[in-house]
Amino acid sequence: MTAFWQDRPTFVTGGTGLVGGWLVQRLLAAGAQVVCLVRDNVPRTELHRSGAGKRVTIVRGDLLDRDGLERVLTEYEIDTVIHLAAQAIVGAANRNPTATFDANIRGTWNMLEACRMQPRVRQIVVASSDKAYGDHEVLPYEEDVALQGRHPYDVSKSCADLIAHTYAHTYGVPVAITRCGNFYGGGDLNWNRIVPGTIRSVIRNERPVIRSDGEFIRDYLYVEDGAAAYMQLAERLAADRTLVGEAFNFSNETQISVLDVVGRILRLMNSTLAPDVRNEASNEIRKQYLSARKATMRLGWRPLFDLDIGLEKTIAWYRDYLATV
Repeated sequence: MTAFWQDRPTFVTGGTGLVGGWLVQRLLAAGAQVVCLVRDNVPRTELHRSGAGKRVTIVRGDLLDRDGLERVLTEYEIDTVIHLAAQAIVGAANRNPTATFDANIRGTWNMLEACRMQPRVRQIVVASSDKAYGDHEVLPYEEDVALQGRHPYDVSKSCADLIAHTYAHTYGVPVAITRCGNFYGGGDLNWNRIVPGTIRSVIRNERPVIRSDGEFIRDYLYVEDGAAAYMQLAERLAADRTLVGEAFNFSNETQISVLDVVGRILRLMNSTLAPDVRNEASNEIRKQYLSARKATMRLGWRPLFDLDIGLEKTIAWYRDYLATV
């Protein structure tokens, strides 16, 4: 934490999401004046559960309302934008691609167009994803790998990522892009995801369900590492304008299969339950993982938590959460 954030008017979209709740807490701890765009009231999210929701300005709105976005940027004299809001569930994207394209693609260009019209906005971080790369044979992904998503969620991230590049390189909008692996941590209430679903199953003494064959390889990044990465990139972007239009991978560079993640959770929770492997997953890439070399070299970034420590903190969060619901 530095004095950079003290009293800085900061606009966060996606504050009720998994990473957003932790990001807002971190921004408040650094002294930022935080404004959050919230579409739906979800009282059990980390934003509200932590009490952070009472310490920020909540604006009801939608990314599809560009006039509303411009109003927020103008009236609250926003200096920094961290754009996290998205439809982030792969299964939902497969079922309803148009809603995903609206939220993730049109929502991104609306946000960036609103920023283009407001010269007071000095730095913008747009959250893309490792899914923007699509499927490649050469791993780990470096930032110069082509963006070639094929399935609805992946395509939505490829497009949003490219749109951010367009606004940087054509209009000089001060935006940089993050590409992270699979986030995990307390506050993820999508129980179909492997980490929260497994923890809840073990607490209930039920076999954890694996939708795939368990051999899919991924990066897993703890939410507090993600929140720190977004803030560090915004801060560096303010000091170094050569970062405008640049994309950065953030990863602890630990590649692990779904079965291994479940196994670690079972071990940390002292459980002998056997996973229920259903092999039902579709439209998902088998192997994806990132190189964080560029972020390390140009931003001085490094993760704060390894996988076991992050999982321990996550398990503790869900034990507490599920004891109160």
